[in-house]
Amino acid sequence: MENITGWIEQWIGIGAATQAKILYSVIAILIIWVLRTITVKTAFKKTEDLRNRYRWQKSSGYIAVIIGFITVGRVWISGLHSLVTYLGLLSAGLAIALRDPIMNLAAWLFILWRKPFELGDRIQIGKHAGDVIDQRVFQFTLAEIRNWVDADQSTGRIIHIPNGKIFTEMQANYSKGFQYIWNEIPVLVTFESDWKKAKKILMGIGEKHSEHLSRSAEERVKAAARRYLIIYRALTPTVYTSVKGSGVMLTIRYLCEPRKRRGTEQDIWEDILSQFAVHDDISFAYPTTRIYSEYYEGGEGPEKERPV
Repeated sequence: MENITGWIEQWIGIGAATQAKILYSVIAILIIWVLRTITVKTAFKKTEDLRNRYRWQKSSGYIAVIIGFITVGRVWISGLHSLVTYLGLLSAGLAIALRDPIMNLAAWLFILWRKPFELGDRIQIGKHAGDVIDQRVFQFTLAEIRNWVDADQSTGRIIHIPNGKIFTEMQANYSKGFQYIWNEIPVLVTFESDWKKAKKILMGIGEKHSEHLSRSAEERVKAAARRYLIIYRALTPTVYTSVKGSGVMLTIRYLCEPRKRRGTEQDIWEDILSQFAVHDDISFAYPTTRIYSEYYEGGEGPEKERPV
């Protein structure tokens, strides 16, 4: 061993003490890597849940890096005073040169502590919305929804967002708290239509598609109220009436699950089209132009001879 050490020192110029530190560092990293691999494989054998596997893989990786940093640091830095000095200088340099990465790291710790969102949640941050599919030290990843797709459905794109954005951008979480969203479908009928009958039909359609969610939503509201000030007096579907320029607006308001908004809207519209089709006294309204001619329709002025 001494001959090998002397040969390395002669040909490469690395002293015996430095060689020993390198050897100890390599051995420590190998041991940590083996232990982490065994831990992950054991966890994968005990659970089939993809989320639990993901958490085990990520957590073990972070723990291995921290232990490795401390172990190797103790090998290369001798004495507590030297360690404190080194960390002080390192922190000052990082604070100046690596402002954004430090902010992302602080945001990552905030995400782990406060949990504004978790893996699998549907969120919106700034102008981006999607499902959280990955969380890392400096960024998290969304499977994008909306954008050019006119619904809450995937675009197929993967968006990587720096963790620091949670300190500067507005955030919305569709999966925490109440866990349902209110959706509205406006239906415009003509002034000549029997709007009361139309409203009754729409109410029945709304109850058909969302009444079963109301009971579940009541329990969710009670659970969410322990953490947030959420107050809803009515969770059942309703239909609101208003008047627009082209007719009577009947707006269905109902509860739905965030990922099923487009599907429920399609089902409701198909029922509306089918049921309105069998009623001759209900017609959809759309922008039209009506011309009134006093000459042809009569008026209070002097009588005039009208063409046949």
